[in-house]
Amino acid sequence: MNKLRTALATAAAAALGLAALATAPAQAAAQPAFLAASQMPPSSTPWTATRVFTGIPENGGALCAPYKIPAQNTRYREFTTELDTNGVQITTVARTEADAVKLVDTLRKALAGCGPLLERQNPGLQAVSASHGKLAVEEGAWVYSLDTADPEIGITDIHLFSVGRDGRTVTYVRWGQMGDLADAPLTAFRTTTRTAVNKLW
Repeated sequence: MNKLRTALATAAAAALGLAALATAPAQAAAQPAFLAASQMPPSSTPWTATRVFTGIPENGGALCAPYKIPAQNTRYREFTTELDTNGVQITTVARTEADAVKLVDTLRKALAGCGPLLERQNPGLQAVSASHGKLAVEEGAWVYSLDTADPEIGITDIHLFSVGRDGRTVTYVRWGQMGDLADAPLTAFRTTTRTAVNKLW
């Protein structure tokens, strides 16, 4: 994972240097905020959250959109419960707002087409992607689901995803567990998404 990292000759230069040092901590602290464990959709056992890491999780980070999110200027936090429920939030700050818009479009296309892609890559797997609309928060957020079933081993999984943007900052949130769409807390996940985007700045 990537890590983020003059001599003074005159009194005037020293004063400028001290001013720069005074502002450096504030600049370093100016990072998008993340969801807390308690802000994930309610679960029968409590959520726990990791610290915020730099870069992206392993395997490209984003289920249904691997390697779409750049590692540079990106951080993430993972969430788990005592059961099989899990999640992640990945947040990246793009170079320009136009780049952020382009990334949102890329992620939305990947999430919308995830089911058919997984079926092509995994013969026998049944996978259905669905869009659950746009949320009115900052520059917008979009919610998707992925419902998968493997008849050969008898396992079904459901994942909810969202992609939201505030200016140059894009955040991706995933929630997942065993089950199907009827078992998923879609309304609560919409609330989690609104919170995630509102907390960015």
